[in-house]
Amino acid sequence: MVFLSSITFSTAKQFRTSFTLKNKSLLHWFPGHMGKGIKEMQKRLKGVDCIIEMHDARIPFSGRNPDAFQTISGLKPHILVYNKADLAEAKLEADIVKKHKENGFKNVIFTDCRHDKCPGLRRLIPLIQKEIASSCRHNRSENMDSCLMVIGVPNVGKSTLINVLRQKYLLKSDAVRVGAAPGITRSVGFKVKISDDPLIYIYDTPGILTPKVPSVEDGMKLALCANIPDKEVGIELVADYLLYWMNKHERFEYVNFLDCGSPSDEISEVLTLNAVKTSKFIKVKDFVTGNYVSRPNIEFAALQFVRAFRKGLFGPITLDRDKLCVPEKLDFVSRKRVCE
Repeated sequence: MVFLSSITFSTAKQFRTSFTLKNKSLLHWFPGHMGKGIKEMQKRLKGVDCIIEMHDARIPFSGRNPDAFQTISGLKPHILVYNKADLAEAKLEADIVKKHKENGFKNVIFTDCRHDKCPGLRRLIPLIQKEIASSCRHNRSENMDSCLMVIGVPNVGKSTLINVLRQKYLLKSDAVRVGAAPGITRSVGFKVKISDDPLIYIYDTPGILTPKVPSVEDGMKLALCANIPDKEVGIELVADYLLYWMNKHERFEYVNFLDCGSPSDEISEVLTLNAVKTSKFIKVKDFVTGNYVSRPNIEFAALQFVRAFRKGLFGPITLDRDKLCVPEKLDFVSRKRVCE
């Protein structure tokens, strides 16, 4: 068990107030299978009764392109599922739901798909049945089965959701492949049965991003949550954004984790210090002398820092809290998390 507790520091120190990026093209990750996937999804719509749109609860608004997903969902019943809710701030869920309702979106569920006893998962199938029953099924009105399609950005747990529901209602093993990196599912698959009573099938689909990320911060949030592959952006740049965000929101839990003594706005400084203190070095060739010398393994330190965020070691964090216009309400004493 690992215990990470927060510490308080003077906020007089000046940190960056914005995050800049010289090469914005790093964030425009839209491989060919995404465009092809959108066309495949649209072709299957006639045989679908309900759309499950899935995103990461830590970034409930960044990277989500309502217009793009609307072209896929059409007029079908639509349920928005925010997965990985255990890693996000539960106290902000009501504000997120309220904002969606103001925009006419009523069905919002928060889940942790790694656990089949998650309350959100228990609500999902009954809500799906209710929405389908109250909708006009057109050419599927005489079908006894229901057919779903799960859509969303990469690496948010769409395939995991299918496997968990299948195990929960059919007691059967995984039917679709999952992985920690985005882009595992590259095409719309065959229908997968997830329940006998009621009889329900579901399509897995590739993760879809917008071809043009709205802003640098939205793109970096997607990268930080692993919706864009680390190799596309660069793990040190992702770590720099994490440092910027935590300083901006006075989340100094990283000081203990990186053992860097005090908050800093210089990513190279904190990563170098961490690599030295943890004795992580790499051999590199000195082109002047031709000899190999030891250098701090900055990339390894950056990867450990980012992974700590992704595992929730800094406590629940909602990166999009600024889009909700809610006050920080800092409570350092309560920011403790027990991680296995």
